[in-house]
Amino acid sequence: MKVLYSVIAEDAQLRNDGRMDVHGVFHELYARGFPAQQERLTLVTTIEWDASERGAIDFAVNLLDPDRGPVLTINAQTQVEDQYAVHRPARTQMAIPIDQLIFPRAGEYEFELTVGDTRQALAPIYLIEDPDAH
Repeated sequence: MKVLYSVIAEDAQLRNDGRMDVHGVFHELYARGFPAQQERLTLVTTIEWDASERGAIDFAVNLLDPDRGPVLTINAQTQVEDQYAVHRPARTQMAIPIDQLIFPRAGEYEFELTVGDTRQALAPIYLIEDPDAH
């Protein structure tokens, strides 16, 4: 397994032609105080699979707080097929919308992917306290 890319955006849509439209990529959020709530964000990532990784694969995406404690866990499964194995490694593209996300305090948060015993850092997001934030 290899993560090709991962970003946090306002919105993303997978297209039938294998492309993805991603809108409003961001790396930080400003809040008047904490805990803070983000109405919606979308975690966008593409994973490339090794030839030995086929079939149903369970995975988890965790959002870790500044102390590396879990804030949110999403458990899911992907089906990895050999459809394009002649041309390139198998891939899973994901656009995971997350609504009403609560951030307990300011600091660096990080999304992390777990597949079996393997953990891979995804996109970080910085929560910044700003009394003038709207």
